[in-house]
Amino acid sequence: MQRLRIKPITLYGLNTAITFIVTILIFSVFTPDHLFLDPRNLGSLAKLTPDIGIVALGIGILMICGEFDLSIASVLPFCSYIFTQLLILGINPFIGLILVLPIGASFGLINGILVVSTGLPSFILTLATMLFWRGLLYGVSRMMPISILSYISNYPAFENVLTGQIGPIPVQILWFLFFAVILGLLLHQNRFGNWVYATGSNQEAARAMGVNVRLVKTLCYMIIGVLCAFVGVMQSVRLGSFAATQGIGFELKTIAAVVVGGTSLTGGVGSMLGICLGIFIIRIVENGLILMQVPVFGVETFIGIAVVVFVVINNYMSRQVARQAG
Repeated sequence: MQRLRIKPITLYGLNTAITFIVTILIFSVFTPDHLFLDPRNLGSLAKLTPDIGIVALGIGILMICGEFDLSIASVLPFCSYIFTQLLILGINPFIGLILVLPIGASFGLINGILVVSTGLPSFILTLATMLFWRGLLYGVSRMMPISILSYISNYPAFENVLTGQIGPIPVQILWFLFFAVILGLLLHQNRFGNWVYATGSNQEAARAMGVNVRLVKTLCYMIIGVLCAFVGVMQSVRLGSFAATQGIGFELKTIAAVVVGGTSLTGGVGSMLGICLGIFIIRIVENGLILMQVPVFGVETFIGIAVVVFVVINNYMSRQVARQAG
């Protein structure tokens, strides 16, 4: 009798979906007065999750490709700063957004070229670019916040497009779903997605099949740059100002969300649905613990524990799948 073989993505996806449901149930029951289910709290989650979630979508694709990007913590606020300067110059915010997107892609292009040309670990290289861009940003901005309210107040349509509401639904969550669908189709229904998985699974085998591994990695970094630029603008509009500290900590939280979503740290395994669920799990845990009045340092501790647990579970599943396949 032929042995049943379960795809790793199926196991990871089921595990993540179960965790997502259990997490919601736990905080629905145990938060004081069931505040987690309060429409105001759910609305807050829908507004804040896309800030980190949209960037995490790109990080997930890159990790499936077998690489990392820590520079997002600096690229995001740098793009926000550039957008702010464009507003100060009198440029229409819609045009400013259009101009910032290719600038974000350029940051990603630099990361991609560094990684593929040097062959050094992307974790170290993007850590270096994060520190470089952060130092440069702190220098040119002098770490002073810059209000943009006076520049965008004459463009209510722009505010509504990025941070408005459609009925009770914040537009930010719709943008998150839009990017998730587009990137999901790119990853699962397009030849490029096959190249990403092949590159993350085995670079040498991918090259032998004719995949341009260098180009695939570079494009993944450029996608992240575009997403950082968009989120930097969206976050600035929501806050009404530029702040040099935007995006601080995003580099680790995005990796945590992607890992919780079932993406392998070694590449080649992951799904867009899993990444989305992982993002929401991290945000729900963070939000639920705050509602339960857990101190801030306690929230970080629980998230750290959750990441470790998921890495252990994913490694265990990998061994199980390998044993069944053998």
